[in-house]
Amino acid sequence: MSPILKVDQDDEDKELEFELAYQRTLTTQERFELMFRKSREIAEVLLRHGYRKPVEVIKRA
Repeated sequence: MSPILKVDQDDEDKELEFELAYQRTLTTQERFELMFRKSREIAEVLLRHGYRKPVEVIKRA
């Protein structure tokens, strides 16, 4: 499970440092797996809310 950052007020510097520290603990393969998983999640959310791929243009001969 990922660690959780707790701060009293919004602190972008702490958030960035926390995220970078977490990313450094991952291997390259884990980073790519995380990226692909998050991309799929975003695509599913977009589809669920009515955003679909644009219609492809078919070239006719």
